[in-house]
Amino acid sequence: MSLRALLYRRPSEPSVVQVVFDKAIYLVRLRRHRQARRYTLRIDAPSREVVLTMPPRGSVREAKEFAQKHGGWIAARLKRLPEAAPFAHGVEVPLRGEPHRIVHRRGERGTVWTETDGSGRRLLCVAGEPPHVDRRISDFLKREAQRDLDAASRGYAAQIGVPIKRICVRDQSSRWGSCSNTGVLSFSWRLILAPPFVLDYLAAHEVSHLVELNHSPRFWPAGRAGQGVARRERYRSASLWADPSAQQQRHLNQRSDLTLARRHARARRDRKSQVS
Repeated sequence: MSLRALLYRRPSEPSVVQVVFDKAIYLVRLRRHRQARRYTLRIDAPSREVVLTMPPRGSVREAKEFAQKHGGWIAARLKRLPEAAPFAHGVEVPLRGEPHRIVHRRGERGTVWTETDGSGRRLLCVAGEPPHVDRRISDFLKREAQRDLDAASRGYAAQIGVPIKRICVRDQSSRWGSCSNTGVLSFSWRLILAPPFVLDYLAAHEVSHLVELNHSPRFWPAGRAGQGVARRERYRSASLWADPSAQQQRHLNQRSDLTLARRHARARRDRKSQVS
């Protein structure tokens, strides 16, 4: 280690501090960021984790004082978040925009599959022991998301003649999709819960960013080329469905089919109004 590194080496510091508010204790994770200019707090909705970002020269003492000063804000925001409901027997979850009821088939072979019962209801069946139901359903949805997004993205990329380096499906909590300057596309696995036209729209949109990373005038011709296969009104509905201004509320409950159902109904109403 160099002399400079030894001189400026920061002593070990805690990664978490405690905030006490109204007789409750909240854990706040500390995170230094070299571009931060001030202390900021945020709540990661899916994990319900409180994160405090510190500037490079900030101190743990100042960070703890800042967090404690905003204890009321932390408590209020966490209280607003609904508890994440696990995937369990009897729960209804949308798959490609269609409601499916989870049915646990303990004695059957296999992992997860779909079927339709005698009354026409869509079922999402899962085998195995009860403790594994949540994980198996989650893994199944992520695999389906990877398959659909891979097919849609590569199809649109072929139309406009651009290469894709890699397609990643992650547990993103702040955006539906993104495109890096190295040609890597990243998507939220929750797109498999949305209607297919929404997934198609997001795939076409992010593929278009392989031509132009921003939303300048150069981006839109590529976007129109990638979206020309589907009906115009469907893509307009999809863009409304994926409106970033409503994104925060959609991610409050990482597995809430009610929110997705409402967005689906809104998209259907929008399509009907355009047709009429």
